[in-house]
Amino acid sequence: MTAPLTSERIVSSFHEACLAELEALKPGNVHRIANGHNMSVGDFEKSAAAAAPAIGAPDLSVGERIEAAVEATREAVGQNTNLGIVLLAAPLAQAALDPSGHSLEDRLKEVLGSLTIEDACAAYRAIRLAEPGGLGQAPYHDVAAEPGSPCMKRCRRRRPGDRIAWNYTHGFVDIFKLGLKWLDGGTKRWGPVAWVTTYVYLGFLAHIPDTLIERKFGGAAASEVRDEARPIEAGLSHCHDPQDMAGPLTAFDASLKERGLNPGTSADLTVATLFAAALQGR
Repeated sequence: MTAPLTSERIVSSFHEACLAELEALKPGNVHRIANGHNMSVGDFEKSAAAAAPAIGAPDLSVGERIEAAVEATREAVGQNTNLGIVLLAAPLAQAALDPSGHSLEDRLKEVLGSLTIEDACAAYRAIRLAEPGGLGQAPYHDVAAEPGSPCMKRCRRRRPGDRIAWNYTHGFVDIFKLGLKWLDGGTKRWGPVAWVTTYVYLGFLAHIPDTLIERKFGGAAASEVRDEARPIEAGLSHCHDPQDMAGPLTAFDASLKERGLNPGTSADLTVATLFAAALQGR
């Protein structure tokens, strides 16, 4: 049983999760050691600060939370830096505000099960404003049109290759059954948050084809990056001192950025894992 959190605690937990993720060496993604893809660490720091108040606001619906956070981000940095993060964080925050006393995971499932068409309309507006790369058109529930149903509950149908949509229809299983498991394991083994975050990120990258890469470059490219990540993830999981893997991680980072490959969905899932852990008091 878990008590609801204050709005202030949720705001700070989200902000800190976003900043912690930036400290980790995440191959192909923006981080403190190397920028990339025409984005900088500063852009993400501004985005985190701008979006946090909406994520933790006490009186918004999930859709309103998403739309307000994306609008604030757009005003702060003028580009899409955190749409996936916001889409994952908004229902987690809603669950943390729930006074029911159930676990965060159970409350999250209740939130996802109660999404409305108004939530979908607000989320669609946010997605259109963010203009995420590689979105294209979808045969069902295309975001260029208004939703005809509360499709955030069934959004996997809109784009089967979208892992964030997949998590909406599967109770955020990637966060609760994978990400938090890797986070706990890395924390017990090494301690420093930056290396634990790298470990979580590599877990997603090595086990789930990144759907931002898939949308922009195709399934073969996403699978190739997953396969390239696997030996690096295995090396990190078996080393006593994670610093020993800094060389391979840095080389992989440079290789992905030279090819223009940004595993953005893996980074989004990583932030959501850190956020969920903070909401649970880990």
